[in-house]
Amino acid sequence: MLRIEQPSYILLQNPPGLPGIAVAWVACLFWRSKLIIDWHNYGYSVMSLSHGRNHPIVQIAKWYEKLFGRLSDYNLCVTNAMKEDLWVNWNIKAVTLYDKPASYFKETPLELQHHLYMKLARDYEPFKPRAESVSSNAERSAFTERDGKSGRMTKTRGRPALLISSTSWTEDEDFSVLLRALKDYERFINEGIELPPLVCVITGKGPLKDYYNGLIKELHFKHIQICTPWLEAEDYPLLLGAADLGVCLHKSSSGLDLPMKVVDMFGCCLPVCAIHFQCLNELVKHDENGLIFRDSDELAEQLKMLFLGFPAREGKLHNFRKNLRASKQLRWDESWDQTVLPLFGQNE
Repeated sequence: MLRIEQPSYILLQNPPGLPGIAVAWVACLFWRSKLIIDWHNYGYSVMSLSHGRNHPIVQIAKWYEKLFGRLSDYNLCVTNAMKEDLWVNWNIKAVTLYDKPASYFKETPLELQHHLYMKLARDYEPFKPRAESVSSNAERSAFTERDGKSGRMTKTRGRPALLISSTSWTEDEDFSVLLRALKDYERFINEGIELPPLVCVITGKGPLKDYYNGLIKELHFKHIQICTPWLEAEDYPLLLGAADLGVCLHKSSSGLDLPMKVVDMFGCCLPVCAIHFQCLNELVKHDENGLIFRDSDELAEQLKMLFLGFPAREGKLHNFRKNLRASKQLRWDESWDQTVLPLFGQNE
């Protein structure tokens, strides 16, 4: 950092901030620059997931973060709850800059949906067609069909609902909650409730993926298919924009940050069911753009309620999507321009 051209500001995202905050602070002293910390969470709280809150290394990390955090010139944070916590407990004044989706997170046109499904069907069974097409010229996936003569795209009759979640497969997300809810969903269908078959896609990589894949293999569903692909970067927003419902199992280690995956889902106008934690209501508005649940039983009931009558263009699932379309939320660059640039201008 001492070899770069002299900057006016050094912007550091935390976490990770150990030892980054101290290094950036020293560099600012050298360059006579301003240090801006962008607080996305507390690093010590993330460490506590593995070591416990009372572990000496976690306590040292908390002390370090608090000490060097106070040496910053300006601070950004991702929720109003974190803004208050920084001020009350750490005497750090921050400006709330909510995470916003990039411009490429948007609803996916049907033609792109079809190309994506056909691509994924080469490797993943749940995307393959359930039955042969009436027309021999048709190109089919589990969800879409393209007429070989006219090229017209349609969604297949009796298609399954597409449920998507993404994860880094770490301790702050308990996917057994979703698996138990899916067991109940299967039971609902077996009891005669008219629900669509379900394709559940869980994307991402991480240390607990093999553990959960083992649990998934023990499940023997007739009406639910689960796959855990690693998607190419350009395919992830397309799949979000094509899905019917998102599920988020992220629980903030501090209770003060918000799940970026839900931000991206909302950018695609995808309704979400999210597990409850402190300050989640700053993003997920219960019964407006999604639903908040506390356990697997509540999630199962929400899935049943949302998918009854699927794929009819009515009901709460449709209303949530309408509300998301109408919200016309800011994109990341627009939010930065409105919130952060004026802050810099005031302090020149």
